[in-house]
This record gives sequence, structure tokens and C-alpha cells, in this order.
Amino acid sequence: MIPTKIFENKHVLVGITGGVAAYKACEIIRYLVTQGADVRAMMSKNAQHFITETTIETLCNYPVYTEMFPDKKFAATHHISAADWSDVAVFVPATANIIGKMANGIADDFISTCALALNCPVVIAPAMNQNMWLHPAMKKNIETLRKWNYFICEPETGFLAEGYSGVGRLARPEYLSQYLYRAAHPSPGSLSGKTVLITAGRTEEYLDPVRMFTNRSTGRMGFALAWEAFARGAEVVLIHGPGNLTPPVNVQSISVTSAKEMHTAVKANIDNADIFISAAAVADYQPEHFSKQKLKKTERDFTIQMVRTPDILKQMAEKKKAHQQFIGFAVETESPVENSRKKLIKKGLDMIVINNPLINGAAFAGDTNVVTLLDKTRRESLKIAYKLDVSKKIFEFLLK
Repeated sequence: MIPTKIFENKHVLVGITGGVAAYKACEIIRYLVTQGADVRAMMSKNAQHFITETTIETLCNYPVYTEMFPDKKFAATHHISAADWSDVAVFVPATANIIGKMANGIADDFISTCALALNCPVVIAPAMNQNMWLHPAMKKNIETLRKWNYFICEPETGFLAEGYSGVGRLARPEYLSQYLYRAAHPSPGSLSGKTVLITAGRTEEYLDPVRMFTNRSTGRMGFALAWEAFARGAEVVLIHGPGNLTPPVNVQSISVTSAKEMHTAVKANIDNADIFISAAAVADYQPEHFSKQKLKKTERDFTIQMVRTPDILKQMAEKKKAHQQFIGFAVETESPVENSRKKLIKKGLDMIVINNPLINGAAFAGDTNVVTLLDKTRRESLKIAYKLDVSKKIFEFLLK
């Protein structure tokens, strides 16, 4: 899950209902707490069969809402207080029962009554048996909630509690956190109707079946940009090189290996893009010859002849349409602003993001970055920040 400060001091209400996936709510709560959120939780009676109230209280550091009218406590309007307190709410897991109640205005216990009183963005993460998820009543209820602008983080296909595979598994934590980020975003819809094309990560240029030339890029910056574009309502196409990151949900993800493959994928998608962000660390050179067999070690030195790879950003910029905006990334260790300004002008970019990997907290492999944003008339240097928060600043700069 990508770290961010967007949840800092946010009031997040977590609703846990009765399914075997209830234990996974613990990971979401822990993520939110580590990102600075103030988290409170409510549990249905059935949820307490799967996970204890004590566990959730320990993670939230706050009493859990369970009863509409608990003994010896004033509770006449505490379901309204919880709803009014919330900046964003998430139901994880959301059973068929709570989804049906929410879609039909039924309020017969604490969690369903509070759900009806919520006046904030709400994320629903369904988890249930495949037959329940595919039932016409469930489809109707989900469609109703979509029309009411609830965020539906749909279940995945996988091994179910019943012992067979099907659709209905709770979405993985990375997907849930991505939807929560979208729900809590201060600028939802700012890219609605736009298509954002992003390249991310490294490329690998092979010498033989086991040896290659590459770099240290993990793709975190590009993936963070995809999260940000998704949160702002864009259609996102993410072309990424090899890596260990989970591609974002509801984003068109295209996996490539070499610079040549990335060039082909970008070329196929560039015409539909309103914004193109070239965040990938594309190899500048590749071996002139590829050996189909592993090269044997000898007692002699040998020289590898390297040839240029396609300059993807330059070639795309040459055919740039009037409505399109292009953003490049520049990794510079010497005279970074001056060299990046030359690249901005030479390639006809609207904006460039400057990285200096020699600065502590910048560039490859980490969760943070330190960048300078540059266009033809403006320059803004950012302090060290999580890459997701840097992505937010990049889009703010562009949309100004």
C-alpha cells in the first residue's frame, strides 16, 4: 500500500460486518492509523463471531460501536454522532445483508442506522459467496449504490471459504486503500472525462537469456501517479516495466519488458491520451546483438556494442496534438534545472519533473521523493514528501 499524508487528521469510520473476511479489516485499520488518520469502528453482531471487539479497539485505540442501546450508557444519538464525526467511511467486509439494507433504506441495528445517517464519501468492499454476488438482487443493490455515488471496490476472483474458486473474495488491501484515497481526495472529478497515459518503472535490455542491462527504478512514482489520476476521476492507462508492485485496480495495466516494447505500447495508446506522463526509467541503450544461448565465460575480456533505444517521449512529442499535455521526468545530478530546461524545450513538453538521486530521500526505490517542477514560465521546488503526495502536487501544478 502506498504511503500518503492525505489521511492525516482525517476521521475515518470503519464498518465491519459478518463475514470470514472480517479479519482483513485489521490491516486496513492499521494502514489508516499509520497514515495519521483518526479511526473509529463499528461492528455488527455477526462480525463479532469472526473477530473480537477487543482486537479492533486495540487497533483504533477507541471503543467499538456495537449496540444501538448499550446497557448503562447514554446512547440515544450516538449513531448520529458517529456519522457526523466521519470524513470518510468504509464497510469492510460488506456482506449481502448490509448492502441490501443500505440500498433499501433499512435501519434496524447500529451499523445500518449509522450507514443511513452518513453524509460523507463511502467505500463499500463486498465479500461473499459467488452465487450471492451474482444474484440479481445483489446486482440491483450495487447499481443503486453506484448511482448514489458510493465507491464500490468490487470483490476479486479466487479461492473462497466454501472450498472452491469463484468471484466474491474481498479486494486486496492495495485496492481498498486506493479506493479510500479516491474517496478522501480533495479534488475528485478534476480529471473526469480525461484519459491519462503513464509509463512507469524500468526497462530490461537483454544480452542473452540470463543477462541484462537495467536500472534501479521500482515504478513507485509512476504507480503513485496512476493512483492520483484514478482518484481524480480519469481513465488511466499504465504501461509499466518489470517490478514487484501490484498494478492499481480499474486501471488499464500493460506490462512490458524492453524499451522497444514500451515504445510500441505507448505508440498504440498515445492518440487517445489527453495527458501523457513519461515517468519510466527507460534504458538509453541496448546490446546491439542478442545471443539466443548463454554467453560462456572465457579468460579474455570482451566488449559489448550498445545501440540507442527509441526516445519515446521525443517521438511522441513530435506528433503531439493541440489538446494534449506532455509531462517528462529528468534524472539529473549535474546542473539539474539548466539541463532539464533544455530537455523541456527540446522535446516540446508542457512540464518536467526533476529528480536528483544524490539528494537524501529522492528518486529510486524509496517511498519518498524530492523534486522540482518546471514549465516554460514557472518553477516550484518541493520538500521531501511521499511519492503519492508528490503526484498530487504534480497534477495541481499541471492543472493550474
